Amino acid sequence: MASQVLVAANRGPLSYALTDDGTLSARRGGGGLVSGLSAALARQPEALWICAALSEADREAVRRGVSEPGVRMLDIDPTMYDDAYNGIANSVLWFTHHHLYDVPREPVFDAAFRRRWESYTAYNLAFARALAQEAAPGAAVLVQDYHLALVPGQLRELRPDLRIAHFTHTPWASREFLDMLPEDVREQLVRGMLGADVVGFHTRAWADAFVAAAGPEEAGRVAVFPLGVDAEELRGLAYRPEVDEKLAALRAEVGDRKTIVRVDRTELSKNILRGLLAYRELLTAHPEWRDRVVHLASAYPSRQDLKVYRDYTAAVSELAAEINAEFGTEGWQPVLVSVQDDFTRSLAAYRMADVALVNPVRDGMNLVAKEIPVVSESGVSLVLSTGAGAHEALQADALTVNPYDVSATATALHEALSLPGEDREARTKRLSAAATTLPPSAWFEAQLSALTR
Repeated sequence: MASQVLVAANRGPLSYALTDDGTLSARRGGGGLVSGLSAALARQPEALWICAALSEADREAVRRGVSEPGVRMLDIDPTMYDDAYNGIANSVLWFTHHHLYDVPREPVFDAAFRRRWESYTAYNLAFARALAQEAAPGAAVLVQDYHLALVPGQLRELRPDLRIAHFTHTPWASREFLDMLPEDVREQLVRGMLGADVVGFHTRAWADAFVAAAGPEEAGRVAVFPLGVDAEELRGLAYRPEVDEKLAALRAEVGDRKTIVRVDRTELSKNILRGLLAYRELLTAHPEWRDRVVHLASAYPSRQDLKVYRDYTAAVSELAAEINAEFGTEGWQPVLVSVQDDFTRSLAAYRMADVALVNPVRDGMNLVAKEIPVVSESGVSLVLSTGAGAHEALQADALTVNPYDVSATATALHEALSLPGEDREARTKRLSAAATTLPPSAWFEAQLSALTR
């Protein structure tokens, strides 16, 4: 049956597990975006989510014809997928949009790159063909993120009757970095995006950067949809018994000291190392905070199949250990770092945070900056870098820092720790209100409405 509303994304709302006896079972994905999109799609008749089969169990489910209502997985050749996902999306487009290149050495666009770009084009075309096959006449199609930047243009050629939106969850590169791409690749990228009727971004800054690349005549189709937090859902998750247990354990470890909390993937753009350096400088420049503060750093391992990410994750652990060795005492460990994916611990840290440190060099949005004020128990001071997309909405009540300025970040941490309780609580209320303006379901509906206008 053809669908009236379709979502296309690299990752789907569920994944499969394969037991030893060959039984397949489906598990719903987590995270606010998946939950919000799933809830919004549930209200749409004949809606369909098209995604890639990411694991061998997912691919086996596709081969057996196993599917869940409202979801279609695509069995992409694993080599093609690796070239498209790791070789282009995560190693080229991510680095370009986040300005992460070590320019004396990177990027290098050679024959291997061209092979991977062909895989990226073919990967996008697989999605475009599936969407063309599944969409009802005049259907609305919402394509998600930089993994599928070529899909709108490809789909437009296959089905000119469709209403197409594309949303980019990353920043959009400045011209300086975008112009590093080979000219034909850059043109394909922008032209692919312009196949959409509506091209969406989290912030005006990223939208303006895209218009600078596409041309001012395209500004009318570029829109801003700043993704927010579902307060009710997040508070429900944060106040479960298992989170209470983690919170009690953390409080026992921290004692009556203040806490500086950060929660990130060990992603190069998140700027974890400079954050740790700023904390070390805080303890050096303001020795009065020694034994009176603990830095709770959750650093989820990210993209460990890429060496640069493995090295970065190791460097985070090493720097935390150096700080503990330099300043720690028998009764005080200055940094409690967790390099594992433990969302329950993160939620507990959210609730007890006196200061939240969110200092990415460049980030499409950064929902952590919005989540912590929503679940804070007694008010939180937010130290937020100008590189976070969330800065656009939260800057009035945050302590703003240049993400590269370690000394300024250390000063901001001191100011945040020193804020009077009433000031902190008032800021937290305003931050929470700003953070929940456009929760995931409303964010999705806003894009759908933009397509129907």
